[in-house]
Amino acid sequence: MPTYEYECKSCGHVFEAIQSMIEAPLKECPECGREIRRLIHGGGGVIFKGSGFYVTDKSSGAKTGSSKAENVKTEAKPDAGSACASCSKAEAGSCPAAAAK
Repeated sequence: MPTYEYECKSCGHVFEAIQSMIEAPLKECPECGREIRRLIHGGGGVIFKGSGFYVTDKSSGAKTGSSKAENVKTEAKPDAGSACASCSKAEAGSCPAAAAK
């Protein structure tokens, strides 16, 4: 059931009441017995975080946490300063890292 917020027009007392949606709004203040009004709010925003909330998410049978970017294999290029002195390719002159020096 929704929680409605009310404010007294006379004394300014603000309170909440849990009521059914089909129930009539309350009419009098519990503090002074005078006329009250129901306050209207814009509602709260909701932010869903994590997977499983969007149409574009995969079904439960798919691996969770994997993306296309993780599945792409990249080839590491050797650093020019990291040629191994004992590498047979470096000694033969066919090592791309050694040639870049």
